[in-house]
Formats: sequence, structure tokens, C-alpha cells
Amino acid sequence: MDDEPLYMDANIRVVYGITLMAVLGVSSISPALPQISRVFEIGPEQVGLLITVFTLPGIFLTFGLGILADRFGRKRILVPSLLLFGFAGTACAFADSFLMLMILRFWQGVGAAALGSLTITLLGDLYAGARQKKAMLYNAGVLSIGTASYPSIGGALASLDWHFPFLLAFFAIPIAGLVTFKLETIEPEGAPDFGGYLRTAWNGIKNVEVIVMLFVSVMTFILLYGAHQTYVPILLDKEYGSSSLIIGIVMSSVSVATGLTSWFLAKYGHSYDGVKLLQAAFLVYCLVMFVIPLVNSLWLMLIPLTLFGAAQGMNIPTRQNLLAEVSSEEYRAAVMSLNGMALRGGQTLGPTIMGMAFLIGGLNLPFLLGAVFALFTFLVLTVTLRK
Repeated sequence: MDDEPLYMDANIRVVYGITLMAVLGVSSISPALPQISRVFEIGPEQVGLLITVFTLPGIFLTFGLGILADRFGRKRILVPSLLLFGFAGTACAFADSFLMLMILRFWQGVGAAALGSLTITLLGDLYAGARQKKAMLYNAGVLSIGTASYPSIGGALASLDWHFPFLLAFFAIPIAGLVTFKLETIEPEGAPDFGGYLRTAWNGIKNVEVIVMLFVSVMTFILLYGAHQTYVPILLDKEYGSSSLIIGIVMSSVSVATGLTSWFLAKYGHSYDGVKLLQAAFLVYCLVMFVIPLVNSLWLMLIPLTLFGAAQGMNIPTRQNLLAEVSSEEYRAAVMSLNGMALRGGQTLGPTIMGMAFLIGGLNLPFLLGAVFALFTFLVLTVTLRK
């Protein structure tokens, strides 16, 4: 079975379908944010709330859902999550006010809370060793296919009408059917003692490497959702007058670079040092965030954004693989869900922190603040995970 190519495994195809839904909720609507801002006559710091209310439920729900997935089975959490994500997300397309749109986005975020962490949990359940590392890297590549294509697709749909990108969430509903009938998962044999489970999980979580990886998750998604997903589209709109379609195409360069980097590491980087890769990624983030305000051409913007994507390709699968390696099967969903809670925290804090930076210092300050955050994270990695 280990000799069979990963792409031939029916389980991994279903898992990758879940991954594509996990990243749909923000990347598909980012190119529409400037248009939504104009339609509802609100500022950039307010339209960023569409990301904040979507990611906020994950801060409070992801860890608890991970515990439930460990105790009662992965499918019992995944299927209702996908259905709620699909129905609430599709309903956003029919919202006639900004308040209603935010309410529906909140419920869509409830559905999304467990998706990202449980995909990594499933890959940790299904594979081990080098095969697991390759599955994680390929998962990052699939994630990048989604985040590369969604901005272009969302931008094209938004150029017709801002409502249309939200209809993409409907695809979560048939994927819930595939999870129900096609996905083979490791299900618990009865509910274990809850107190014993919590003690075991806590012993696994209070590990320096786990704690640092959770911090890195928060910082990664502050940069991604604060500076990149929220303020790059606004910068392209305000500085260059770019349409939603052009914004989507330019932002897709990030995910193309992420996918290519992940693919390269999966094929040739079997013996890479994970900590050094993370350090390199955050140095690149720092450079990119510093350079973006200095760029004076729309198409030259592709250079720093492509570098940002390459850093993502080094960072995300490496961090996920390190977490999977240090968490055992019986509490893996709890650790991955805590990581999901951390990244949701970053997704929620990012637009809020960068929104305050925008109000204080204008459009350049969110990126300069991002450079400071990236440099600080590099220093944390260097000091805490020094061999």
C-alpha cells in the first residue's frame, strides 16, 4: 500500500476536497472587498470585518471541535461543518445589507472552524513517516491551487456582481456527501475517559516546539489575512485603480508560488531542516512587507507577492508536519485544532490590527508593521528552537 502513489488513494482526494473548502471562505471574496466597500459606502477598516466575523468563531470553537473529533469521530464533526459552511456561505449571495452579510459570514465561519485542522488531522491519521511528510506538502500544493484560482475566479465573478463569489461555497455540500460515503477514517472505539484524555492531551501540548509552532501560526495568519488578503486588494484598487478581475489575477501569483515551492520541497526536499526553512520564510516575509509600499508599478508588485507565496510554501507544510510529528494519534485532533484556533486568532487579529494601523498611518503602515512582526517571529524561532 505504501508503494501506491498518493494521488491514487481515494481518501486523500476527499481530504484535499475538504482542504479546498477550508481556504475558500476568504481568498474567493478578497478581490470583491473594494467593490463591497463602495456598494455599502463603508471604509477599508469596516469591510475587513467580513474576514474578522468569518474567522472569529474558529477562535472559540476549533479546539472544542477537535476534542469532540478525538472522542466521537472525525466524520461526526466534518459532515455538519461542511453542510453549515455550504448553506450559510451560499446564503451570503442573497444578503441585501451589510449587517445581514456579516451575520451569514459569522455562521459560515462556524462551519469553517474545524475544516483546516481536521484535514491535517486526517493526513496524520492516514499516513506516517516520509509518506506523511509528502502528503502534507502535497496538501499545501492543493491548498495553493485553491488560493491561486479562487482570487481569479472570485474576481471574475465579482466583476459581474459582488454577490456571485459567495455562491462558490455551495460546493461544500457535495463534499459533505463524499466524506459520509467515501472517506475511511480512524474512529474511536467508544468515548475514552474525558479526564484522562485531557491530561494526555495537555502533556502533549505543553511542549516547547508545539507552543512555538502555535505562535508561528498566529503570526503567519496576521500577515496573510491582515496585510495580504485585506490590504493588498485595497492598495491595488486605490493606487492603481485595478478592477476586481485584475486584483484577483495579481493576488493569484502568491498561491502559484506557494504551490510550486511546496511541490519542489515534496519532490526534492526530503531531508530539509524544518526550523531553518521557517526562519528563511520569515526573513522573506519581512523583506516583502518592507518592499510593497516602495513598489510604483502594478506589474512590479508581482515580484514581492511571488516571494511572499514562496515563503508560504516553505512555512505552512513545514509547520504542519512538525506539529503532526510531535502529536500522537489519540490527541492529534486536539493539537491540530489548537493550531487551528491559533491560526483563526491570527486571521481575526490580522484585519483588526492592520485596520488600526491604517487609521493611524495610512495605507503603508500595515505593511511596515507586518515587516516588524515577521522579523520578531524570526528572532523567536532562532532563540527558542536553537539546536
